[in-house]
Amino acid sequence: MALDPQVDFTTGLSAVMAKVGVTAPVTNPRRLSGGANLESWLFDCGDESFVLRRAPSAEWIASRPLSMEAEAAIVRHAHAGGVPAPEVVAELQPADGIGQGFIMRCLPGTADPEVTLSSPPSLGEELAVAMARIHALDPAGLPFLKVLEPADGVEGLYQQFMDAGGDRPIIALGLAWLRANLPPKAAPVVVHGDLRIGNVMSHEGRLSGVLDWELTHLGDGHEDFAYGCMTVWRFGRLDKLGFGLTDIDTLARAYEAAGGETFDPVRFRFWLVYRTVWWSLGCLGMGKTWRSGVDRQIERVVVGRRTSEQELDILRLLEGDAPEAERARKLAPAGAAHDSDQGEPTAAEILTAVSEWLASTVKERLSGRERWELAVTQNALGIVRRQLAGRPDTSDRTLTEDILAGRVSLATPGLLADLRRRALDTLSADMPKYPALAQARGLWE
Repeated sequence: MALDPQVDFTTGLSAVMAKVGVTAPVTNPRRLSGGANLESWLFDCGDESFVLRRAPSAEWIASRPLSMEAEAAIVRHAHAGGVPAPEVVAELQPADGIGQGFIMRCLPGTADPEVTLSSPPSLGEELAVAMARIHALDPAGLPFLKVLEPADGVEGLYQQFMDAGGDRPIIALGLAWLRANLPPKAAPVVVHGDLRIGNVMSHEGRLSGVLDWELTHLGDGHEDFAYGCMTVWRFGRLDKLGFGLTDIDTLARAYEAAGGETFDPVRFRFWLVYRTVWWSLGCLGMGKTWRSGVDRQIERVVVGRRTSEQELDILRLLEGDAPEAERARKLAPAGAAHDSDQGEPTAAEILTAVSEWLASTVKERLSGRERWELAVTQNALGIVRRQLAGRPDTSDRTLTEDILAGRVSLATPGLLADLRRRALDTLSADMPKYPALAQARGLWE
């Protein structure tokens, strides 16, 4: 249901809360920063705080596997099942006029990754316990959830790749590996699907909540385990492979002690590669979402350039399968940027000037979500500036087809070195501050 322009947002929220017995007026509604898909609004009712989780549009939610009603049901089921999930207090109805979504009682603490990752390593063990509780939920209470089988999932990724152009060799390498390394079917459990730092709340160093259940499905519990351990979701904690908080073995022991199944490193690696490929395609899909007009937020086009982060990570995950001689092969030198300090200002210099003006003049006037969006905008300007200085072409359909057909592999002389060079140069233009980039340079160059 689209927003009703005749209904004031705050008044509409107050009416919804009054229907569930919260009669204090809604005050100070503010949109929270972050959230690649759904909107989150924090607001107060007297001495209590609540969070509205809302779809950005009816068109957007129609394309998703779960409706807002289904997600609310999942959160309720998890909360009742002993998972530290929020309490759902109300669901929006079409007559409310303020969109599709549901309202939860606010949990203590914050989802800020910097705060969460500064917590003691024991928080990682608490996450493992929460994960075990999620996987122990009775799926009969969620009959609408679909099962993700590895083979079906991989072919779904392949189709996404083809729909996105099917021309990026490193993603093709990941897909070829997945096809060749399918694990046996596992007994399906409830999988959160987005369990990671940034989607959990911590309070005074303890886990206070698990958020964002929009990707929940049935499948292999190792998928949740692997997803939270991806490099991108460890936010620079490269030495702490377990959710950026601890090591994998500690997580596995805590998970098993809480009733989770026996940890299988082979299945873990499959899902680690799978979700890294999955997110690389998710990033590519952001550009399609923006072009369609369904969601024109600037964040969409910026996240679309984060594909190169995942390509670097795919290579890091798979390079160990290459022969030693290929791993030791030297890379071609990086392309040199062309800068000039003479003549008229270049396009890159103009973009720099715009970014500096935004920082010096606009930034101090903004707060909350708008200040965060300014940072995204400056990032977008930087991407364009670095592309003008020289970014390699990411499209190579011939090599992609050769990889998918098995005509070339990591055993092919020079392929790994070529892909490493491409990954470094592309990521240096797209997201030069990605923590794993500096580490990869040190290892490869």
